[in-house]
Amino acid sequence: MKRLLSIITAVMMLAVALTGCAAKPASEGEAGKAQEAKQSIILATTTSTSDSGLLDYLLPEFTKDTGIEAKVVAVGTGQALQMGKDGEADVLLVHSKAAEEEFVAAGDGLERKDVMYNDFILVGPESDPLKLKQELPNDIVGALKKISEQKFKFISRGDDSGTHKKELALWTEAGITPEGDYYVSAGRGMGDVLKMADEMQAYTLTDRGTYLSVKADLGLGIAVENDKNLFNQYGVIPVNPDKNENINAEGAKAFEEWILSEKAQKLIGEYGKEKYGAPLFTPNAAK
Repeated sequence: MKRLLSIITAVMMLAVALTGCAAKPASEGEAGKAQEAKQSIILATTTSTSDSGLLDYLLPEFTKDTGIEAKVVAVGTGQALQMGKDGEADVLLVHSKAAEEEFVAAGDGLERKDVMYNDFILVGPESDPLKLKQELPNDIVGALKKISEQKFKFISRGDDSGTHKKELALWTEAGITPEGDYYVSAGRGMGDVLKMADEMQAYTLTDRGTYLSVKADLGLGIAVENDKNLFNQYGVIPVNPDKNENINAEGAKAFEEWILSEKAQKLIGEYGKEKYGAPLFTPNAAK
């Protein structure tokens, strides 16, 4: 009888031990997933930082320095800000300063800091049928008025991006509500819109960086540039971690600190020099 009890006890102890062993890998798996999440961030940003190749250039250095992988979602600034509001991103890199400041004021972001800038330009067919480069080379409002008067084809991003917001502000300044067959709302990213403008022989507003990065494949030339109204500032915003319990606040802060660092600012200032003869973005975090 005692032997039987000993056997039963041993079997029960073995079962408990086996159960513990089976549970251990699951626990380790959960810990592994949590650790993996800590080692990655979701960066919601604009198509211009992606299409220009800047992020492909910067992010491997960020990962090398911090051990954190940045998973990029490249959309318009409006969509990126909405992702932040919905708690679907950890950090934002966008370019619509007024909207960004509203985002932070509403408590959706922790803070906003300048990172870099480039400028917008108006591009169109190399033949420049409206002679904008000749007559209005530094007057974007005057150029838009002429486009509207002549009903010449214009392609709009139409996607609530920072570029689209800037374009709408410029039309408003010109006192014009663009409508009709000449005004095409694409609902697409900058790279696609430039291709459309090329195919349709139309004018469009673009950031200089994206234009330079695809210029060789297009028959588009710069019609208007160097107007003070075309300044294009980018900012970084860590999303408020209260938006979602899964937000990687530490990773977002690490990205903010890194992209504002002396090393990252120097990299930004060098990007494009060798290939295009001039940087595509100008760092200004310290100003």
